[in-house]
Amino acid sequence: MRKIIECVPNFSEGRDSGVIEAIAASIRATSGCTLLDVDPGQSTHRTVYTFVGSPEAVVEGALNAARVARERIDMRTHTGEHPRMGALDVCPFVPVANVSMDECVAVSRDFARRAAEELGVPIFLYEEAADKSYRRSLPQIREGEYEGLAEKLTQPDWKPDFGPDRFVPEWGATVTGARNFLIAYNVNILGTPNQAHRIALNLREAGRGPEEPGRLTDVKGMGWFVDEYNLAQVTVNLTNYRGTPPHVFFEAVQEEAQKLQVGVAGSEIVGLLPLEAMLMAAEHYIAKENLFIYEEDQKIRLVVDRLGLNAVAPFDPAEKIIEYRVAETPAEPLAGSSVREFIEQVGARTSAPGGGSASAAMAALGAALGAMVAKLTYGVRKFERVDQDMRRAIPALHDAMQSLIPMIDADTAAFSDYMDGARMPQETDSEKTARHVKMQAGLKTAVAVPLQTMQLGDSIWESLCEVARHGNPASRSDVEVGAKALEAGIWGAYRNVMINLQDIEDSAFKQSMTQAADKLVQRAAKKYAEVIDLLTTA
Repeated sequence: MRKIIECVPNFSEGRDSGVIEAIAASIRATSGCTLLDVDPGQSTHRTVYTFVGSPEAVVEGALNAARVARERIDMRTHTGEHPRMGALDVCPFVPVANVSMDECVAVSRDFARRAAEELGVPIFLYEEAADKSYRRSLPQIREGEYEGLAEKLTQPDWKPDFGPDRFVPEWGATVTGARNFLIAYNVNILGTPNQAHRIALNLREAGRGPEEPGRLTDVKGMGWFVDEYNLAQVTVNLTNYRGTPPHVFFEAVQEEAQKLQVGVAGSEIVGLLPLEAMLMAAEHYIAKENLFIYEEDQKIRLVVDRLGLNAVAPFDPAEKIIEYRVAETPAEPLAGSSVREFIEQVGARTSAPGGGSASAAMAALGAALGAMVAKLTYGVRKFERVDQDMRRAIPALHDAMQSLIPMIDADTAAFSDYMDGARMPQETDSEKTARHVKMQAGLKTAVAVPLQTMQLGDSIWESLCEVARHGNPASRSDVEVGAKALEAGIWGAYRNVMINLQDIEDSAFKQSMTQAADKLVQRAAKKYAEVIDLLTTA
């Protein structure tokens, strides 16, 4: 799974379009980074950039942007309404997909170290990356701003985490760290701005004050009126969407609005949000309403409807969901080819694609046939008694089918890694050693991929048995073919595991993989027989 981190650097320049664009260009030019937004402010004299990428890429993107700022921004002449203390004022790293907070902390520290060393500037750590409680929040560190920084740096308690403990007048200081993803979210109220603000006070974490906190955590907000929409809004920042996700806040607003006898007219996401937040909402409404939805695009449609995300402006998932915005077309030349092309490639005078790719394709077809029969059974009136059984079976079969398709190309790619090693030079002892290490690593990959195919196939035997037991009798032969295809795919993957294990020198790895593969292939033979028996006795 692709790792995605968001980086949101704030630079103290909001008026010079040349500097603003130069910083943006440096991010765009960084391999692996996608610039999502550039938001300059004249009065604040500040520009906020939003970009995403892999952990390694976002560090390089932030460094490239900081290098431009070091050359083009001079804090000695800077004035603006927004609090600030440096040319690159703050640079947070935010986990978006398949990345932990600890990884983001490590990324922020790597950026801080490299930027301090190369640019010769003081850098402080904040939020999750901070070591000291008294300088964990941004306002704590930024107190006194740029004008008070020279004196502040002389205090032992304010020695920077990285870089010199002296004032660098043209730069100031930078704050970096890791924090949760912030979702800017507005709920529309058919009422007054005062009513919207009352709702915000009841819900936001700070409430009306220390003695009267709000109902929800991780919420900062207020109420206002938007002339453009002719609506009041409860406008909030959800500072930790896992603590208080959008759907929880939306329903809380509905409850508060009902007490005030005012209507709620949908909501609005400002900027982008992670896919996870949308899927959390989907699962909430699926459970609440006892719905049966298993495809991701339908889950997104459900959330858009329930939260009224199209109320004031179109909600385009491709533009609003980060993962969709930066999605890359999967490199699947085999799986993306026609059936004819795939078969002809297998039959060509080349060693790849071979049995591993064919096995993955057979296993995927086995899952697909099981999913087909389950879907043809679910929702049919005469089979209503088994709807719950199909509800359990369909997602597992559908997901396994989708997961097995990429394994068609993964197997060929794994073999290519081994062949790359075999083609390495071997003139010197060091070259021979490097070649040997590469080939051994390639063989382990060539074992791991078909073993994963086996595991994915194995995960759906119980679901296939449910389909054999309760599925539409008219599709019995399809279940038979599916079960045989699944067994054949697992057996074929097993043979690929075993043949690639032969030349691996790591005895512990060989033993572990052999045991795992033997168990899976034996179980496949047993479960296939069980499916056939169920079909025969049904």
